[in-house]
Amino acid sequence: MTEMPVSPFKSTATVTDAPAPRKSVRDAVEQSVRAALLSGRFVPGRSVTLRGLAQELGVSPMPVREAVRALSAGNALEIRSNGRIQVPQMTQSRLSEILTARLLLEPELAFAAAANLDASDATALRKIDDRVDESLSGGDAETYMQENFAFHFHIYRAARSQVLMPLVESLWLQFAPFMRTVYGRVGTAALDDHHKEAIAAVHSRDAGALREAVAADIRCGMDLLDRSAGDGLAESRGKSPD
Repeated sequence: MTEMPVSPFKSTATVTDAPAPRKSVRDAVEQSVRAALLSGRFVPGRSVTLRGLAQELGVSPMPVREAVRALSAGNALEIRSNGRIQVPQMTQSRLSEILTARLLLEPELAFAAAANLDASDATALRKIDDRVDESLSGGDAETYMQENFAFHFHIYRAARSQVLMPLVESLWLQFAPFMRTVYGRVGTAALDDHHKEAIAAVHSRDAGALREAVAADIRCGMDLLDRSAGDGLAESRGKSPD
């Protein structure tokens, strides 16, 4: 099973705020934190300090504070009463709501995207899926999560939706850290997907088939989480120290 890295930014580049305007630094910080969340480098319920994050990213606390506030507004992070920051702990009801929301939104994004995808996108998706398969066979949960995100969002971005895309990304930011924790326990051998069906639908520009493939893929991944989540959900009921 895959070991969780200590630092959420262990494999990310350092952000520097020396020459750049504060707004661009803040954006870079938020992108770094988002990437860490989406690849599961934050552990649910394990708190970190604002100053600690700033030191790891090589920036002052101000842009980190602004980025954390933005992410906490979308429920990806929470700021505790003592000022420490953590990923909210997962509960069964929250996991169920996330699954429901994903099934409502993501297949519709895929359906809308189909008209804007062509054979070159199918080729690009096939290359991403090859990396997904390599990470699965190698038991590399972090790379799997990065490439799985890349696969789905290559499709979703083609929908050119200014409303649904931010909502879907918010959902991924919320469940990815918990997903990574589960994969750390059960490994990646049990994972399955419907990427091949999605690629075939993109190649044939079959919007209905793409919608069905994405829905089946979501159910497959979230069902594994639901079946394997018992210990993680039980731990999430424990109170984190302030």
